[in-house]
Amino acid sequence: MKFSAHPELLELLAASYALGTLRAAARRRFETLAREQAPVRAAALAWQSRLASMAELQQPVAPDPVVWTRIRNLIAAEQQQQAIGRQRIAAAAPASVPARGGWLRNLALWRGAAAAGVAAAVIATVVGLRFGEQLRNAPAEQYVAVLSDDSASASMLVTFDPKKQRLLLQRLGSYREDEDKSLQLWALPTGGAPRSLGVLGRDRTLSLPAHEADMRAVPALAVSLEPRGGVPGEGGPTGPVLFKGALIEKTL
Repeated sequence: MKFSAHPELLELLAASYALGTLRAAARRRFETLAREQAPVRAAALAWQSRLASMAELQQPVAPDPVVWTRIRNLIAAEQQQQAIGRQRIAAAAPASVPARGGWLRNLALWRGAAAAGVAAAVIATVVGLRFGEQLRNAPAEQYVAVLSDDSASASMLVTFDPKKQRLLLQRLGSYREDEDKSLQLWALPTGGAPRSLGVLGRDRTLSLPAHEADMRAVPALAVSLEPRGGVPGEGGPTGPVLFKGALIEKTL
């Protein structure tokens, strides 16, 4: 497929791939296209870079003391494995008179390999434990929306965390409202009037309180341009709607 004729489709697929909502065969096909076509690869990398900054919103987690015990055990096991490997190599090697400095060079080589193996084990353990901790703290369900403008360019990423009862928003585009204006987020329920979810600040990332029961009944979100400070939520948007998009329920 040539995405040059369908840039909006490429943006949606790249966003879904980075979010993890593109699954199974569709994900494999996208990865194949990314290997073959540079624009597809660039779009995927751009979305991954945008979403990576959302990690800044997560609270730091102090590792449990047992983490260090596991690291020490892994280091000890790695060192023991390497010692056994050296003994087997020495037993299998034919006896010979080493060249001058040969044993010293071999010893330095083994020490370097051992240090590299221990470092790799420590890094893998720490990364694995942190990833496991993140999975335990991750929400069981998450609602995701990519809000786009009239030209189908992604302008805002919205996610809902039911554990914290918060909406997390990240600006993706370059749009900036004037000083006398504010952006306001609206829920677009089926068959009902738009409901205000809050007025957005000027930071690239921010969060708003929300309730899961309310989010379940919201198939889409929109952002309108309003007078500074926003407008009352009962009357709906008074200014133009700049961005909108479907709210997708994602089960992790």
